[in-house]
Amino acid sequence: MKSILISIYLILTTGSEAQEKPAQELMSCCQESIPDRFASLKTNANQSVISAEPSSKGMKFIKGGIYKMGSSDNQGRRDEYPTHSVELSDFYIDETEVTNAQFAAFVKATGYVTTAEVAPDWEEIKLQFPAGTPKPHDSLLVASSLVFTSPKEMVSMQNYQSWWVWKKNANWRQPEGEGSSIEGKDNFPVVHVSWDDANAYAKWAGKRLPTEAEWEFAARGGLDGQPFTWGMEETEAGKAKANTWQGTFPIKNTIWDAYETLAPAKSFEANGYGLYDMAGNVWEWCSDWYDANYYQNFDEAIATNPSGPNQGYDPDEPNLAKRVLRGGSFLCHSSYCSGYRVAARMKASPDTGSQHTGFRCVMEVGK
Repeated sequence: MKSILISIYLILTTGSEAQEKPAQELMSCCQESIPDRFASLKTNANQSVISAEPSSKGMKFIKGGIYKMGSSDNQGRRDEYPTHSVELSDFYIDETEVTNAQFAAFVKATGYVTTAEVAPDWEEIKLQFPAGTPKPHDSLLVASSLVFTSPKEMVSMQNYQSWWVWKKNANWRQPEGEGSSIEGKDNFPVVHVSWDDANAYAKWAGKRLPTEAEWEFAARGGLDGQPFTWGMEETEAGKAKANTWQGTFPIKNTIWDAYETLAPAKSFEANGYGLYDMAGNVWEWCSDWYDANYYQNFDEAIATNPSGPNQGYDPDEPNLAKRVLRGGSFLCHSSYCSGYRVAARMKASPDTGSQHTGFRCVMEVGK
């Protein structure tokens, strides 16, 4: 999460912890402005684990087929166009986001330590700063992660640091910071997990992270050309259909859907494939690298089992490779971020995690 490095650098050079960002780079409900945590700190990604026995228990079988991937209306961002035909093989996908209980079993079996639990090493991260940058105070070089904190009054929507706070020892065990707990929340989605963490879990479970194409196909639930996993109806029309933000972001959440932050698995109706929380609750990691121009480069009439570009490219931060996230979170609202649309794409560096980042896995048929 290079944002903590940016914050450190701003403190050292200007004394300011805030930075104004262009509107398209905001991290409100979105992940895109909070990139690489510590690019050279890769201990987590390299941890070896003993795999569990693969099982399709708790997964849904998805019959493969051909569909139109991407936005088919005018609600999408530029990286969601054009629509293109994709053909997928059969696969299994977790019916819920990976829960605290499931992730705890992985950690117990392997001793795995997540990205958020590792304190930054100044000798490593100083290589990313201009020569001569002074070492920050030790209080800044602690294990931490991003926690949403609602400001007391309306703030500039260009300053995401007004509602995202780095909290010491915030991690999957302490999702709201030091002293918080997941006790009694076994069936809540695990959060504060980086792509590296999610990928390590998937390998241990004998599964893998879904491709972006698989994720969107599953999220559509058999509906063709619909904007949401449940169809056409807007999020706040009728009954609550997903865990999203209602009210005025970031100062007032009316909690119309009954959840201020995370919701337990299966709190809302499943989609047509029997999958829960394919919209809202937490952003979900996919296996693909993110490339803003990826959809424009399809030259096949039908792309078969696409696995994404060979490398990441984000024009907003061209030197930082990112992975794809899908599905939106409890912070998404139609007024600024409709990330819960089935075609909506988000991006973050592989070692980024936060209070609204989780994942689910897939497994190939016959494995």
